[in-house]
Amino acid sequence: MTDYLAAVMAMLGPPEHRFGDPAAWDRLHAELGVELPPDYRVLVDAYAPIQLNGHLYLLHPATERWNLGEDIRQGVLAWSDVSWDGLDADEDPRQLFGFAEMRFGTPDGLWPIAGTDRGEAVFYVHGGQPRFLVSYDETWEEYRMSFAEWLYRYLVGEDMAGPHSAAFYPGPVRLEHLPMSAEDRTEPWYGPDRGM
Repeated sequence: MTDYLAAVMAMLGPPEHRFGDPAAWDRLHAELGVELPPDYRVLVDAYAPIQLNGHLYLLHPATERWNLGEDIRQGVLAWSDVSWDGLDADEDPRQLFGFAEMRFGTPDGLWPIAGTDRGEAVFYVHGGQPRFLVSYDETWEEYRMSFAEWLYRYLVGEDMAGPHSAAFYPGPVRLEHLPMSAEDRTEPWYGPDRGM
């Protein structure tokens, strides 16, 4: 069985832990009322705030800019304002995944934890087995797997936001720190060779 957390970290290269702060996670979990998945926290602590392969953003709870808690709060508010009435059955996440109603930011609701510059939003569904929903271009897909497995499959070019959503780039994974000030200029770097 594949250790997806180790496999992702091998693709991304040595972790930097620039902002690792257990107290920041404690504060975030207390505020949210739920704990985010352990493998997600490991990856965020190791690399975030970062953009992967020019598209996927991972934010951190210990930073002022690119703050995960603030991003989750704003996402919860924005998604809670969406009208879910009048959608076709194949576009309505309530019908697709058996939700009585769409809830965001509640213990039994959806938590926006990552996103892309292509409009994909990754939601953690709290409780039970690891489960993520991804919204992309008016479609929704469900992935019953760990975050590390989802990210691994995303980085190797599988359709992890619905049909025809792959964003595969051969060669090493491209990483870029997000700027921590208005004057900060970042340069991308690449993970180890993946043989792809």
